[in-house]
Amino acid sequence: MASIEQLVDRLAQDAAPVKPAPHPLTLSLGWAAAAAVYLVLSLWISGLRPDLAQKLHEPWFLAELGVLVLIFLATSLSAAVLAFPDLHQMKKTAWAPAGLFAVFIAILFFAWRADVPPAPLPVHSFECTASITLFALLPAVWTFLSMRRFASTHYRWAGSVALLSAFSVGALWLLLHEVNDSVIHVIEWHYLPMLGIGLAGWWLGKKWLKW
Repeated sequence: MASIEQLVDRLAQDAAPVKPAPHPLTLSLGWAAAAAVYLVLSLWISGLRPDLAQKLHEPWFLAELGVLVLIFLATSLSAAVLAFPDLHQMKKTAWAPAGLFAVFIAILFFAWRADVPPAPLPVHSFECTASITLFALLPAVWTFLSMRRFASTHYRWAGSVALLSAFSVGALWLLLHEVNDSVIHVIEWHYLPMLGIGLAGWWLGKKWLKW
């Protein structure tokens, strides 16, 4: 009996302390803070759109900007929740971005209806999608690396939401940087590509987040 107790004591002494996993809210706030710093620095380098002061007085632009910020925050929190095998008992929070995307679609629809006569299309097209995607690479990398430390059992959804979160940071940057009033262009080249990004995240989640 004494030898068993000694063995237990020795194993207890040798065991390395395990650092508790952060709460999903703490995790997502860390991602959001990093993204905010990244966005501010990028806008400082690239510059704000010169008509931003005027655009901030337009209700549909403000609605687009506000909901896009909320989508980023919601997808960040959702990705953090989905990183845990039991969703940290926050299942409803994991699916919260779906409602915001529905609101976002409605805002873009009404903004399109209000764009009469339609603003002229910019001379570029797919360059916007490419710019947003390139800008989103860094947030996507640090989010995926952070999520790999956990044990997601919803890795496909986690990967998809993580990429949508990163892409929304890129969309925010371009919204605040590019001079563009064409709603149809924004829908086609800024936001519709989110469908492809979500599918890419679905594949990457299985490849990189499965344990």
